[in-house]
Amino acid sequence: VGDLARLAEGAPATAPTATGEAAASMRRATHRTVARVGTDVERLRFNVCVAQIHELANALSAAVGAVETADAGPDLRFAAREAAEALVLLFAPMMPHLAEECWAALGLPGLACEAPWPAFDPALAVAATVTLPVQVNGRRRAEIEVAREAANDDVEAAALAHPDVARALDGKPPRKVIVVPGRIVNVVA
Repeated sequence: VGDLARLAEGAPATAPTATGEAAASMRRATHRTVARVGTDVERLRFNVCVAQIHELANALSAAVGAVETADAGPDLRFAAREAAEALVLLFAPMMPHLAEECWAALGLPGLACEAPWPAFDPALAVAATVTLPVQVNGRRRAEIEVAREAANDDVEAAALAHPDVARALDGKPPRKVIVVPGRIVNVVA
């Protein structure tokens, strides 16, 4: 939280319209975690929440480590501020004393326990790509990463182009390719 606070110094009050890849990645990780933790807190799955918060903290730490504070633009500063506030509010139900210390270190008014739960943008909470397993004759041979909205023909082409799938086919054309969108690709040799 301290590293994020230093990076967020001078952050604008609203999100800039133009964002770089580092800022967009930080915002996606934050919003995705807010969505997942919000659901798990309601279900009283606190261990899962702590694991997801830990993943977010690791991702944010790596993002901050890869950026020079002097080179950070307004988009990255806003993303860091948003991430720091969300991170504190996410772990507040499980670690209230630490949350209040971090809230004060961020210079935010009032108490973290009185602040509203962070909202998430559904557009940022959804990943742009999806990883699909590829089976050849019922055995898992590869994984491919494709755009979430990719057409079945594009997914099929990516699966058949993978070297492990080509090796399993042994130069023979597939008899049938079944694409279950967002789930799996089955190749029948």
